[in-house]
Amino acid sequence: MDYISTRGTGAVSSAEAIKTGIAPDGGLFVPESLPKISDSLLREMKSMNYQGRAVEILSLFLTDFTREEIKSCVEQAYNSESFEDPGIAPLKKLSKTLYVQELWHGPTSAFKDMALQIMPRFLPLAIAKTGEKNEIVILVATSGDTGKAALEGFKDVAGTRIMVFFPDQGVSEVQRLQMVTQEGHNVGVAAVKGNFDDAQNGVKAIFANKELAQELESKGFKFSSANSINWGRLAPQIVYYFSAYLDLLNDRAISPEEPVNFVVPTGNFGNILAAYYAKEAGLPIGKLICASNKNKVLTDFIRDGKYDRARQFHKTASPSMDILISSNLERLLFHLSGNNSLAVTEWMKELTEQGHYNVGADILVKIQQLFWSESASDQETMSAIKEVFQETGYLIDTHTGVALNVYKKYQSATGDLTPAVILSTASPYKFNSSVVESLLGPESVEGKSEFELLEILSRESNTNIPKNLKGLDKKPLLHRQVVEKEDLTRVVKKFLEK
Repeated sequence: MDYISTRGTGAVSSAEAIKTGIAPDGGLFVPESLPKISDSLLREMKSMNYQGRAVEILSLFLTDFTREEIKSCVEQAYNSESFEDPGIAPLKKLSKTLYVQELWHGPTSAFKDMALQIMPRFLPLAIAKTGEKNEIVILVATSGDTGKAALEGFKDVAGTRIMVFFPDQGVSEVQRLQMVTQEGHNVGVAAVKGNFDDAQNGVKAIFANKELAQELESKGFKFSSANSINWGRLAPQIVYYFSAYLDLLNDRAISPEEPVNFVVPTGNFGNILAAYYAKEAGLPIGKLICASNKNKVLTDFIRDGKYDRARQFHKTASPSMDILISSNLERLLFHLSGNNSLAVTEWMKELTEQGHYNVGADILVKIQQLFWSESASDQETMSAIKEVFQETGYLIDTHTGVALNVYKKYQSATGDLTPAVILSTASPYKFNSSVVESLLGPESVEGKSEFELLEILSRESNTNIPKNLKGLDKKPLLHRQVVEKEDLTRVVKKFLEK
């Protein structure tokens, strides 16, 4: 299977797409054609564990990797040393028709581990397959979770360096400490004065700087990305949608070929886009419910077809979704426009120059056939956390709280009783201040550090603190840079001089 750019570049292998990250023309790599999962393969995968399912799905999308190579990468990524739950992405039942898929049992307690534990295993293979001699430099802009997951995945990986930028004051204290205490001989971290979009735009500008790329290539470096713009990040996420569906079949919660709705807390559009690819590959998905927080640029787009980032940016209790430029939407628009790279290029140009674009009525109809969207305020999010805990004893984080609130709005608006799975993207312990406040009120968090709140949350909920968060506040601070958003190129150059 070859991969083409959303902006017109010719076909490359999956290894080349993973190694390069972003296409030379600034577009994103997408499959030239999508595989179709046969009914017989679906039946076979029912009895497999998560690792077996991952091998089957990834083998269909990464066809220039051997089955043995994929199996080895899967076994290195999804094991008991890295994941605290043997199910890797287990389902939990909330009601007769509503389930939660927990995607946060990996080493950083967030769903980004599902991709970033395996992508660093693919990259050295991709480097070898493409004959690349340069050292690969991974650049990451993060709204919180991707950064730590990428650092953890790529630390000390031969032939690579990784530099992560996160918004100063735009992540939780736990997220910040996870990044600034990161060990590894090949890692760098810097806070950016601004929001996530400032960090993301700075990284995109570096990727688009051809003179810089030539300068660094002469010194033996080549840029790539571990953000969800890299196909190596997106492909592993397709797996857990299939796994959730197969688990529902095994639990007899659904019948074969019965559709399932998925509810996805969404910021950069990568997670929910993986569900779209699963659906196109043959998974019986009904509606994809896109859950936004107060930064509801995607909700507005799905409703009226106009993407408008020229709006106030809000810092919310679900910071990983505090995003106004959803990069992966470009991939969806490419597919829904009939692979019209000229239209996609023009829309992205309008977004950069004018701050908005409009896809028109025909594309909007296709979007609304696939997606439904609504947003949740912080108050609604925190109420959802408290209500589900009181009713079921089940503890969720703020991003999952957004999804739960939006799902209830979806049911109220549509009356749709199709079985649904909410994707839980982070451990409640990563956002303990908001979760404790949801359960016990604002006075419960006053004057307390996030690490005191970890203990309070564990005691009140009778659940265990993830092992990777214990003692985090005692680790030495290894990365103290705080930089201006215009200064990222200089910071990267200095990092590569080490």
